[in-house]
Amino acid sequence: MGEFKVHRVRFFNYVPPGIRCVAYNNQSNRLAVSRTDGTVEIYNLSANYFQEKFFPGHESRATEALCWAQGQRLFSAGLNGEILEYDLQALNIKYAMDAFGGPIWSMIASPSGSQLLIGCEDGSVKLFQITPDKIQFERNFDRQKSSAIRKMIVDRQYMSVSKRKCIVWGVAFLSDGTVISVDSAGKVQFWDSATGTLIKSHLIANADVQSIAVADQEDSFVVGTAEGTVFHFQLVSVTSNSTEKQWVRTKPFQHHTHDVRSVAHSPTALISGGTDTHLVIRPLMEKVEVKNYDAALRKITFPHRRLISCSKKKQLLLFQFAHHLELWRLGSTVATGKNGDTLPLSKNADHLLHLKTKGPENIICSSVSPCGSWIAYSTACRFFLYRLNYEHDNISLKRVSKMPAFLHSALQILFSEDSTKLFVASNQGCLHVIQLLEGSFKHLHTFQPQSGTVEAMCLLAVSPDGNWLAASGTSAGVHVYNVKHLKLHCTVPAYNFPVTALAIAPNTNYLVIAHSDQQVFEYSIPDKQYTEWSRNVQKQGLHHLWLQRDTPITHISFHPKRPMHILLHDAYMFCIIDKSLPLPNDKTVLYNPLPPKNESDVFRRRTAHAFKISKIYKPLLFLDLLDERTLVAVERPLDDIIAQLPPPIKKKKFGT
Repeated sequence: MGEFKVHRVRFFNYVPPGIRCVAYNNQSNRLAVSRTDGTVEIYNLSANYFQEKFFPGHESRATEALCWAQGQRLFSAGLNGEILEYDLQALNIKYAMDAFGGPIWSMIASPSGSQLLIGCEDGSVKLFQITPDKIQFERNFDRQKSSAIRKMIVDRQYMSVSKRKCIVWGVAFLSDGTVISVDSAGKVQFWDSATGTLIKSHLIANADVQSIAVADQEDSFVVGTAEGTVFHFQLVSVTSNSTEKQWVRTKPFQHHTHDVRSVAHSPTALISGGTDTHLVIRPLMEKVEVKNYDAALRKITFPHRRLISCSKKKQLLLFQFAHHLELWRLGSTVATGKNGDTLPLSKNADHLLHLKTKGPENIICSSVSPCGSWIAYSTACRFFLYRLNYEHDNISLKRVSKMPAFLHSALQILFSEDSTKLFVASNQGCLHVIQLLEGSFKHLHTFQPQSGTVEAMCLLAVSPDGNWLAASGTSAGVHVYNVKHLKLHCTVPAYNFPVTALAIAPNTNYLVIAHSDQQVFEYSIPDKQYTEWSRNVQKQGLHHLWLQRDTPITHISFHPKRPMHILLHDAYMFCIIDKSLPLPNDKTVLYNPLPPKNESDVFRRRTAHAFKISKIYKPLLFLDLLDERTLVAVERPLDDIIAQLPPPIKKKKFGT
């Protein structure tokens, strides 16, 4: 694997926003997740649970409801009283409509998907018709006694204490007329809607039961509690030969440290999220046909996109937060040591810059140039470019004014390696090429989207010589552009799974692409075809343990002096692929530790294969080479995140 000096960075004080809502789409097998800062994420469950799309947050959008309608149309509503619809191709908000009922607390689509029903702060329930282009107000259900057909009153008694107000946090209406309610008294209750009578009650928690979701077949449902527990209920036969069925609590799961704010039920899994920021997917083993990684518990904490960029020449790191950027200079040491030693710093890391955004929008993307003299970032409405000047330990910042109108927003920003060009991907599918001058810029060209589509480009890679630009959208396609001649060069053959990372190797101009199913391809840009090594990988196949990893590759880079090496990482491992060595087969050990020092070189050669993997650094948000002998690794321990969250509900443990 080689020896590297590693800057082990743990001062990226990033805390993901808590999860407020989750909504599952059975038609597309996708999951929408909204967070407390208004961010909305789309996970493709068929593509190894990859976070393929996201919509940045906004200070005024406290999302309280999220739902799918008419196939793949996504809506949200919240405390600002507006209903939003999202454009899943351009990755922006189509429109916002005021419901004129105050804050919106709940929303659901009709079974046909043609109508939206929302519950407002003023007590009204409003019905909207979903048209091809928008939604249209249809009628209002006021708070009147004549509106109600049946009234069911929950027991106000709470843990043997009466006169305490009981709040119903969620209800589900089944096709047989059964109503299921969950409330602040820790109860799950079943009601007969025809008579308004209570059928059965389950006391499952000493705290609020906050959320409920029912399977499409209505034979199973899941609830989440403020204690961090998820309970599973199933409809089972009373006896083996009986047609009579009853609801039975079957399984409790404790995968959260804080309250579970929202749950969803897919055909094969229970999905939950809450204050502890984790998205947890718990498979139902009886529903999973193949016992592979689909049958494993998944816990997704970090976004599947990069929040960190690096200036290798000045050894700077730019950290992206929701409303500000931080620029740090790495520390240094003059000490030496042997492999595995921790060296004392002779100079600590410096916090050089805190750049706060203006306005309520969250930052979408950001980047620092390799030379360290430029910083660019974008929100949903504005694009910002700054020039940095360094004088000893002082740094000055000057904003480049009069940005062109077409640069009002960007989904991805990338500097060329010589820092003379800036590549900007807009949400309309366009790629802008900007030449950077001393404190100003010049627009060189705009690559228009292919075939009249508006698919947003989410990933960019530029060759070290600056001649080639690769771009990938929300589907599986990758386009390669000739920057020198300003034209489309080729399109990489389509693949079934979305791209998670891509990079172009120096000298050879080979494009390395990682997909969400953990496949790695190498494509020769000059020859417009896959390389021989890539064909051998597909012919032999990758190791089964490699394919069963459940976190996507988020970054790819190359060693400047070792052209046969590919460096890549996900959240829990760093890997160097040596193309000069044979690929591992399923009978060999993939995560091969170094053999004992007394083993012979024959053993080393016999056990050596192309994949050299290290799991020392985790969770790993960023890793790259600063030079041929130095790595920088940015970790974010989960315990540090939990320590910054509000305290969970205290539960009495046995014996205390």
